[in-house]
Amino acid sequence: MPIDTIYRDSQCEWVDVEAPTAEDMKFLHERYEINNLLLEDTLDPNHLPKYEEDGNVKFFLFRESTELERKNLNTISDISTKIGVFLLDKTIITIHRMKTKSINETKKQLSNSKEETTAQNIALMIALLMMKSFDDEAVSLMETMDNIENEIFLKNTNHTNQIRRLYKLKRKSGLNSRVLTISTDAIDKFKLLGLQDSEVVDLKDKHKDVVADFDHLNIQITNLIGMFLALSDQKANQVMKVLAIYSVYFLPITFIAGVYGMNFENMPELHTQHGYYYTLGLMALIVICTFIYARRKQW
Repeated sequence: MPIDTIYRDSQCEWVDVEAPTAEDMKFLHERYEINNLLLEDTLDPNHLPKYEEDGNVKFFLFRESTELERKNLNTISDISTKIGVFLLDKTIITIHRMKTKSINETKKQLSNSKEETTAQNIALMIALLMMKSFDDEAVSLMETMDNIENEIFLKNTNHTNQIRRLYKLKRKSGLNSRVLTISTDAIDKFKLLGLQDSEVVDLKDKHKDVVADFDHLNIQITNLIGMFLALSDQKANQVMKVLAIYSVYFLPITFIAGVYGMNFENMPELHTQHGYYYTLGLMALIVICTFIYARRKQW
């Protein structure tokens, strides 16, 4: 997509670049005198959020949560996409690899507004919408966790993929927490843009709320994984308990059968007319007594 000027008034010009090419980067470097190293940072898909200054250029690198469902969750690019924001006096330049909700929503808000704005205010709007994307992700992950919890404890299901879903949930929540934690420094630097204190405080409060949500979510997921494993162990122990009780029932009668299976000559019971039935009766009596004993012990 070519370089696009999507907003312009007497106080501000907003230039947006989606999926930049080498020619686009060269033009931005020559036209706005932006350091090539800063421009290269916007191309790295796994670059962490940060803030830098170079002369009159203020550079913010943010990340926005995405709805992409990737099989492997190994890097922050699997759960988020980055947006580079350059501030040069009355000009704001945004660079991103794909379409993002924060950019699109900011465009709509500016088109619906009749008041002029500044480059700093546009940067603040983008940052607030990026924080909202993580807030929406936290709500979505919390709903998923609640569904899994209901399946485990209320519906009493035992799907083999539940632990995998919980692990994936933990990975996604952990990566989001990492992005938000590293974003703290860039969020704090908004105080250098000459914005109203109340506007900067709103951004910081939103950031703190989202960080707290993901911290709570991480704890809840860890607890749920622990409870799931404990429940699985309990079910396994219950099965072993039943097998152990049955082995107790059959251990004495197995011993009796083994004794009578040795075929010695001097075994008086072999010549008793009802010896076979006596032996079966003794075995049944032992099983019944064992059952009554186990019941009284509440085994």
